[in-house]
Amino acid sequence: MAQQLLWTPHKSFFNAMLSSGTPHPFVVDPRSRFTNPLHRSNDSHPHLNNSINPVHFSNSPSTYINSSACLSACSVVQKGKEVQRPQQPSSSTMPPPPNLSPFPPATTFFWGETPEEEFYKSQGVRNSKSYFETPNGKLFTQSWLPLDEDQPVKAAVFMTHGYGSDTSWCFQKICIEYAKWGYAVFAADLLGHGRSEGLHGYLGDMDKVAAASLSYFLSVRRSETYCKLPAFLFGESMGGMITMLMYFQSEPDTWTGLIFSAPLFVIPENMIPSKLHLTMYGLLFGFADTWAAMPDNKMVGKAIRDPEKLKIIAVNPKRYAGRPRVGTMREVVRVTNYIQNNFHKVTTPFLTLHGTADGVTCPTGSQMLYEKAASEDKALKMYEGMYHSLIQGEPDDAANLVLADMKAWIDEKAEKYGHKSNGN
Repeated sequence: MAQQLLWTPHKSFFNAMLSSGTPHPFVVDPRSRFTNPLHRSNDSHPHLNNSINPVHFSNSPSTYINSSACLSACSVVQKGKEVQRPQQPSSSTMPPPPNLSPFPPATTFFWGETPEEEFYKSQGVRNSKSYFETPNGKLFTQSWLPLDEDQPVKAAVFMTHGYGSDTSWCFQKICIEYAKWGYAVFAADLLGHGRSEGLHGYLGDMDKVAAASLSYFLSVRRSETYCKLPAFLFGESMGGMITMLMYFQSEPDTWTGLIFSAPLFVIPENMIPSKLHLTMYGLLFGFADTWAAMPDNKMVGKAIRDPEKLKIIAVNPKRYAGRPRVGTMREVVRVTNYIQNNFHKVTTPFLTLHGTADGVTCPTGSQMLYEKAASEDKALKMYEGMYHSLIQGEPDDAANLVLADMKAWIDEKAEKYGHKSNGN
């Protein structure tokens, strides 16, 4: 009985909150292992080294595994073959953050002081910026397209950054790469992030956050220029979680495919917010929802493997560097649980990628999506020893490996499904 009272406030508490319209703290069922992101496993985990060694899962007959460092006794059956399942890393096996010299002063741009137009031209792309009004707040938006305006665009790609980030710093390295490959790329700072409206670092209603970005993406996707082209949603980290919400909020067949880079579908054990904290702050009837009061687990240091790139990312002037806000963590717990319970509703082709040494989001989330999704065309790629930020935070040779896998997948899908686009 004591445990029941610890995790679940009295029924009258929920009635009061529902009547007032205040979000209630997440209620957990401690008996649920796989659908409950608050479950703490006592499983032991093998050591993860830092070599680059991808493990590929796909529907191709050439499916293979060439890694033994992160395999557990669990397994799944794929097209008559038994495929071993990667095990999530625990905090005890994570390499410690590197010892860094003091961060250098922030430059105007992540690439230095080169004027934007000159930099984008050197990359073979053109960039535009604007604001977009949504029912839930104004978004800062950007686009990246091939520099040559006469070059045919293969497809439109709509990208969503992760927690605390924005579209104007290192995240746009991904956007630029896709534009160089011949894609029209569009992205928006999430509400509460970068130059979009909202309290910095606060995501108190992720359904509304997703709906805001989706309204911008659909305005472009349905435009005369792009309505007949293939269209893909891309999400990194927490942006992967919000991308999945956007997918669930969309009409069927709106999107040609989904791409997830280290998506937040399962919270790592050492990052799980305290049930006691969420319950006690919830007892304040929403008053504490915006407080930056949750424990800070130094996520940036766990996300970036390359020390020099960590220095660049850490001085992003628009990065949210405060402690996590109560409402944000409450929503992370709620939405990850919701997504895990709805993986089976995913029918669109997708690619999900994860590093086995990711200390910010669990690789098992990508594995669960692959196992449970109803999609017939799906692929999972896992990279042994790689951290959370697969493009911005890894050494160049590792990042280029991931980019090559992304390019191969989206080029094949854009060509395969391009003529089938229905213009939604």
